[in-house]
Amino acid sequence: MIKAAIAEDDFRVASIHEQFLEKIEGVEIAGKALNASDAIKLLESTEVDVLLLDNYLPDQNGVSLLTDLRKRFENLDIILITASTERRVIEPSVRNGVLDYIVKPVTFERFKAALTKAKRRRELLQSNAEFNQAAIDQFFTGGQDPGDPTHLPKGIDPLTLAKVEETMGALSSGINAEDLSEHLGASRTTARRYLEYLISTGKVRAELEYGIVGRPERKYYIV
Repeated sequence: MIKAAIAEDDFRVASIHEQFLEKIEGVEIAGKALNASDAIKLLESTEVDVLLLDNYLPDQNGVSLLTDLRKRFENLDIILITASTERRVIEPSVRNGVLDYIVKPVTFERFKAALTKAKRRRELLQSNAEFNQAAIDQFFTGGQDPGDPTHLPKGIDPLTLAKVEETMGALSSGINAEDLSEHLGASRTTARRYLEYLISTGKVRAELEYGIVGRPERKYYIV
């Protein structure tokens, strides 16, 4: 669950964005602000993961607000929503690390894609304490849908991946690479490759567990 706040001076647009948020699973509305000042107060008083920020607020434009937001709320993801398509707005937005940039009028599909990206990136960051290159690539490419075969890395077959996910989903107690390899009828190396890939997508987490002889074992759990 992520908490999203809306900073938008047009109450009709804010209402539309609120309705959009209500349709997206795993998203909770943290609050709304009509100007930059109120947006800051909201962020100071309420836990917010994602801020939907309009650029043309009455007391300060969103782009000029970005630097201050970055300093004060380091864990905040920002999605800029504006009618502006000018470079002077887009470039500083990108350089100040906005998660996404949506041009008004906003369609629900584009809006949902931005929030889905925010969710996936947070899930990925929280899935493990250490990341391989595949996980890092996943983060910087915007959390592309791992179920889409066109986005699967070399060595990951979509049918085998689906079988691994099905097996993992039925095992709340977790599984190690050796046991999974028996389920798949594949090598332990192959099983581990699929498990590590699922970690990179945020669907699986890994924990080190110690057996009777004290030898650590990497065990995998569905998220």
